[in-house]
Order: sequence, then structure tokens, then C-alpha cells
Amino acid sequence: MDYGIVCLIPSALVIILALATRRILEPLLVGAVTGFLISAGPSGFFTAFIDATYAVMMDAVTVWIALVVGLFGVLIIWLDKGGGAQGFSNLIQKVATSRKKVLLATWILGIIVFIDDYINAMAVGAAMRKLSDKFNISREYLAYIINSTGTDVCVLIPATTWFAFMLAQMEAVGIEGGASAYFAAIPFMFYPWIAVLMVPLVILGIVPMYGPLKKAEERAKAGQVLPDSTYEEFKDQVATEDANKSSAFNFIVPMLVAAIVTITTGEALYGVIIALVVCFLMFVPQKLMKFWDLCDGIVQGFRDMLFVIMLIIIAFILQRANDSVGLTDFVITNVASIISPGLLPAVCFVTVAILMFVVGSFWGIAAISFPIIIPLAIAMDVNLSLAAASIISASAFGSQACFFSDAATITCGTTQIKNMDYARCALPYIAIPFVLATILFIIFGFVM
Repeated sequence: MDYGIVCLIPSALVIILALATRRILEPLLVGAVTGFLISAGPSGFFTAFIDATYAVMMDAVTVWIALVVGLFGVLIIWLDKGGGAQGFSNLIQKVATSRKKVLLATWILGIIVFIDDYINAMAVGAAMRKLSDKFNISREYLAYIINSTGTDVCVLIPATTWFAFMLAQMEAVGIEGGASAYFAAIPFMFYPWIAVLMVPLVILGIVPMYGPLKKAEERAKAGQVLPDSTYEEFKDQVATEDANKSSAFNFIVPMLVAAIVTITTGEALYGVIIALVVCFLMFVPQKLMKFWDLCDGIVQGFRDMLFVIMLIIIAFILQRANDSVGLTDFVITNVASIISPGLLPAVCFVTVAILMFVVGSFWGIAAISFPIIIPLAIAMDVNLSLAAASIISASAFGSQACFFSDAATITCGTTQIKNMDYARCALPYIAIPFVLATILFIIFGFVM
């Protein structure tokens, strides 16, 4: 059934309520219920909502995310309680001796840990949280830097889960050349390039600090690194020296194991499980943690990540509600009918980026967009590398900008802030590369 412009109502409600209440769980729930009210009617919306909830909870992707996020929460707790995080912070501090150096070190580490955006967010957050606290860096600033290098680096380096997925989409719609076709699109992925390079410009003051992020930094310099929304919950974990005598070795080895296993198997879940086994084999003989402390860490790790997991589940339910009212098809179909060849890359970038921002389903929207946009680009004689890059760039934008996305939610979880804290501080800076990328897609759309 074609619901027309009515299909925009659920996502509009989510954004309006989130901005008005500075909360995210409840607006997502309202948006999902509204979507099913439209598609199933007053008499059937509850059944549709329950069916969607069952489907999401039983989906293999949901289970995988819950396990990866929860187990990484356990790994972070073990590394913290065992002193490994403190040892790594002490090692980095020998080089990063000022606020700017700590911020730059966070950015560089985010580029190095490129294998997966989830691992990137949690590993860099665990590594740099204590050190950033010592230099009174706000957690919102830390979250902005971490999430600006996560997905953006993953799409630019052709050896990641994002690369594998996007390459499969390109091949499915008939773009020939395999990996070389993806390589050809990388120079035109304007948004991730600009977003990654903008971080050091902000750190060095070339791009001036303004808005909510500036206020957050003023608060942190006065002694409160956590936002008011999470201060009472996590204040006891801020900048505490670990009583255990540990070394960076106890942090680096488990993290290297997680990275190596993830790369060789292509499975982040295996990586975090093996890393936990390595932690157990290292920490118990060194008497850094008792067996019962490790067991308590499992409970605490999952508990710390419970809100993250709940948020991701409700976001998935909202995606199904939006699918039930035909949001994606409505937007793409209506936009595609009114554009010229020169504007196609820019319009596709903006349209798909907005869809990903309001829906929060990056791979899902990409899978829908490629079969529509690429044949359209072929018919209009538009450069295919540029067209593919516009979709991939939009995916990177959505992952960074959508404040209820899995990547943003995991970043907020590891930096111990709320999603709306991240949104208020990061979006003004995310808007800059978005506008610049749009301009570049317009220019290259007409010259290529």
C-alpha cells in the first residue's frame, strides 16, 4: 500500500521528540508504534509491534550485536579492573603529554584500529578514556573524535567488514571490476575523507570550537568531564588510579588478539571471545584479578552495555515500522524522478544520507539504494564510481550523524554519555563535511 507523505510521520516524530526531550529511547518507541498504527491500523498495531519485536529479537544480527557489545563490555571491565587500561594510558602518556597530544593520539589510534567500527569504538574508548580524564577532556569531545574515525576509516580502507558489504552491493548491481571498482570509488568518497581530516583541524584550533561542544569543554576544564546526564552514574569511575600494578602489555596483547582473530576469521565475535580467554590466562597467574572478580566483571560488563543493547533493538524495530509504511521506496522514487545527470551524485548523497539519518539502517538502506541509483546512473551516463561513492559516503555520514545508530550508541556507551549529549555536540561539526561533500559531488557530477 502506498501511504504517500504520511510515511514520513514516524521518523519526523522521533527527531522532534528527541530534540524536545533530549532522550532517545522513548522517541524511538513512539516512532515505531506510530509506524505500525499507520500500516496496521488501531486494531492491528499492537500485534504488528509484537511481531516485529519477536522478529528483531530472534534475528541473527540482533543476537550477534548483543553478544559482541555485551562481551566487549566485559572485556573493557576486565582490562580496567586488571590494570591493563591504566598501563596503556601510562604508556601513551609518555608521548601524549598535553591535551592536544592526547586528542591527536585518540584520532591516530582510531585510524589504526580500522578493522571494524564496533571494535574501533570500544577499543579506542577503553584505551583513551582514563588518559583523557587526566587532561580534563570532555567525554562528548572524546566521543566525537572516536565516532569520526570509526566508520569513516572503515569505508576508506579496503580490508574491513564495510568494504566487504559495499563491494558485494556493487557487484550485485553489475559494476564490473571486483575490488578494483571499489578502489576507483575511494577517491570520490568525499564525506569520509573530509570527516576524518576535519578532526585534527578541530583539535589544532584551525576549525574553531563553538556551540555545545565548546560549553562541554569549558565544563570539563572546570573539573567535570562527564555530562550532567551521566555524572551521578559514572562519577566514581573518572580518573581513578588502579591499585593493581599492571603494564600496557596486559592491554595491548588482548586487543591485538581481538584484532588478529577478527581479521583472519572475519568475525568480531570470535575476536572478543578469544581476547577474553587470553585475559583470563594472563590475569589469573599474575594475580591481577581473582576468579570471582572475573565472574563479577561478566555481570557488570553486560549491565553497563544493557542500555546500548536495548537502544539498538528498539532502533531495529523502528526500521521495520518504517519498512511497513514504505519510507525508503517513497523517498528514493520521488527524488529520482526530478533530477538531472549532473546533479545525480549530489542528490543521491543528500537523499540517502537523510534516509540513513532518520532510519538508522545503513546497510539496509544501501542495499535498497544500489539497485535503484546505479541503473539510473547507467541510463543517465553518470560516472559509476562517483555514483557508488555517493551511496557509500551517505552510509558513512549516517553512521556518524544518526544519534540512535548502533555505531553512535556504542560510542556513547564506551564514553559513558547519553546519545543526545553526543548529538548536540557532534552534529554542528558533522554538518561541515556534509555540506562540503555535497558541493564536491555537485562539482564532480558536472565535470565527469
